[in-house]
Amino acid sequence: MPRAIHPPLQPQNLLRSLRAQVPRKAFRDFRNRVSFGAAAPLSDECIYIDPRAVTHRYVPNPKQGAPKFRRKDSGRIATGDWDQSVAPLPYNIKEEAIEQHFLDGVPWEQTALFAKLSRDIAEKGMADDCHTVEELRARYDRMDRLYDEASRTGKLLPKNALPDYFRREHGGIFVHIDRNGRAIRSGGGMHRFAVARLLGLTEVPDQVGVVHFDAVQNGLLAAFRRAQ
Repeated sequence: MPRAIHPPLQPQNLLRSLRAQVPRKAFRDFRNRVSFGAAAPLSDECIYIDPRAVTHRYVPNPKQGAPKFRRKDSGRIATGDWDQSVAPLPYNIKEEAIEQHFLDGVPWEQTALFAKLSRDIAEKGMADDCHTVEELRARYDRMDRLYDEASRTGKLLPKNALPDYFRREHGGIFVHIDRNGRAIRSGGGMHRFAVARLLGLTEVPDQVGVVHFDAVQNGLLAAFRRAQ
């Protein structure tokens, strides 16, 4: 069973814990473990996925029983056919910018992504959790360091080894697990995922999203767990 690792609950983390619905997640963890034992997912649990094997993304379609899942739903066990609402992974603007920057040496500020996020900050006051262009530059400075580290070591570090660590793998690459034990991308951690694929990494830490009931019932989550 993976250990539940948490940083000390400092005052500055309390508001973030409430926003991330940690109390509700803790109750979900308790309920899941009572029902399924060690086979049940933990909210924000760190699991390990081969990014090369992830070929589809989740497509919310509430009218067809596929609700929009967010990080607050991490560790939720769901029945039904929601996991069939998928589409092939698209080539997106973040992946394009990462390839341009790291393969072709294009400065971040000359990419279409940086221009778009800068416009969003000016028009909406925030983009990708950044409120100013200076914060955006700092974010991509961190991305440079992440890429250099992953290129040197051949792996992405889990969230509990990073300065922005909050709770388990919260904030990492976000994936759902379908009834057959297949990982499905669902937003969140797009930069990290693109870096992993660009470098050809074979195993990266991910934040568990929603897990299909059948996968839990059949113990399929065990294949994604590592000793902590």
